[in-house]
Parts: sequence; structure tokens; C-alpha cells
Amino acid sequence: MVSAGSVAEVDVRTRILEAAAELLARSGEFSTRAVCEAAGVGAPALYRQFGDKEGLLAAVVDHAFEAYLAGKRAARPSGDPVQDVRDGWDNHVAFALAHPSHYRVLYAGLSTPPGAAAEAHGLLLAVLERCAAAGRLKVPPPLAAQMVMAANAGVALSMITRPELYPDPEFSVRVRESVLAGILAETPPEPDGIAVTATTLAARLTGATPLSPAELTMLREWLGRLSVHSGR
Repeated sequence: MVSAGSVAEVDVRTRILEAAAELLARSGEFSTRAVCEAAGVGAPALYRQFGDKEGLLAAVVDHAFEAYLAGKRAARPSGDPVQDVRDGWDNHVAFALAHPSHYRVLYAGLSTPPGAAAEAHGLLLAVLERCAAAGRLKVPPPLAAQMVMAANAGVALSMITRPELYPDPEFSVRVRESVLAGILAETPPEPDGIAVTATTLAARLTGATPLSPAELTMLREWLGRLSVHSGR
């Protein structure tokens, strides 16, 4: 049975979150005093719930990103993981343009990124691992995820902070395709495409194998070196 005190705490937390989210969307920033006034609570209640202003900012961003991430979690993988990467890029930019204040906080306003950023990166990595398993990736999935996320976030931040410099709606698509050209292999891979073969094999080393854990670790290390260095 949920106590009345617990319900009251949840209600206070929700009021603070909603007040902070409204102020952030309206002006791009907020003070804890303004949030407390808008929510009708005292400062001790805010600090008890969120610790400090940065904790509140992280919670507001996570709350705003929940619907976006829920859609990505529920999305069924298509038969074309490369297209899934493209769709994910476009959805990311679309969310940033629709929620510019929240996005700026997520990627440029916190010393410790909130959980939403880590989850978005993990979801991207999962799609890129599917690309690797299909023989479409010529760099290791973790490196590919870093490249895609850095470029994707950079494009989104550029478009929302300097819209006058990036008026072309095709700008995002052009950068996306340039990045993908740097990480994707042609299909099917060439027989001598050692980097692609190594990356693909590493991605398929799941489930039972006749190798010991130590042997698997060593093999993955070798494959990682081949996937990064053989194409140079």
C-alpha cells in the first residue's frame, strides 16, 4: 500500500519537474528560485528531490527525452540496419529541432551527461553492431558509434544554436552521408577486405564457441587490431 507521504513526494517531484521544464522551454534556462516559485514549493523540497540545480537539469532532460527514447526502444529492427542508422540520425536531429533548449542542456550544459545521453549512445551502438554482423561496417562498432554520435550531435547543435548559418535543410543529410561513407563497407565485401571481414567476424562472435574465455578475449583483440589498422 502506498502511503500518503509517498504520494505527496511524487506530486512535489512532478510539480518541480513540470515547472522547470516549462521555464527551460520558455527561456532556455532557469534559476532554482524561479522553479520553486512556479511549483509552489520551498527550496528544501527541491534540493531533497534533486540534490542541486544540475541534478534538476539532468532530471528535466531525462524526462523530456523519455518519449523519444521510448520510441527508439520500441522500434523493430528493419531488414536493413544501414537504413536504421540513417533513420536514427534523422530522428535525432528532428528531436533536437523540436526541443532546442532541452537538447542544448543534454549535450552542452551539464558536467555529467544524464542517463538519456548514455542510453541514446547504447541504442546507436546496437544498430551498428547489426551493421557489422551484416558485413557492412569497416571500423569496429564502438568507434563507429563515437563517429556517428559526435557528428549527429554536432549537426543538431549547430542547427539549433546558429540557424542563420545552416538554413539548408539538406545540410544534415549531406553530413550524415559523409560520415556513413567513412564507416560503411560496400556490400558484399571484397574477398581481400580484411578490415571488413575482421569487424564482421568480431560482431558474430556471440553464443557458444569452442574457444575458452581467454581465447575469445585474445581473438577479439586481434580482430580489433585488424579492423582498425589493416585498411591503412
